Amino acid sequence: ENSSAATTTALNHHHHHLSPYDDDGRPKRTGTVWTTSSHVITAVIGSGVLSLAWSIGQLGWIGGPLVLLFFSVVTLYTSYFLADSYRVGDPINGKRSYTYMEAIDNILGGKNFIFCGIMQYINLYATAIGFTIGAAISMM
Repeated sequence: ENSSAATTTALNHHHHHLSPYDDDGRPKRTGTVWTTSSHVITAVIGSGVLSLAWSIGQLGWIGGPLVLLFFSVVTLYTSYFLADSYRVGDPINGKRSYTYMEAIDNILGGKNFIFCGIMQYINLYATAIGFTIGAAISMM
């Protein structure tokens, strides 16, 4: 009787992997290490990298590498934080957060969700202005 239950569990588990949907009903993600790496590279190597050498040069041989190291640690910390907040509650079976705002709503909720949303859009707006000015200066 136990072997029958084990076989049924194994079959259900096997069929779960054949399903085109994840455990939350959304289409299964098909990313690989290569697609993930390409997304990380395109996110990290952006227009900000173009001014990195000049910024380091302005800070000098001591300040430049120290600031670069500091922001590397901040980036690593926030990456760990975002990875930990991908699922709420249980890291294996918890509810997934597909967007930054969904993670904020699942974890903090309420007024914090509204405040973080406003801050996110202000940041997006300010970044767009900065990129527009930077592009205009570069074209000159």
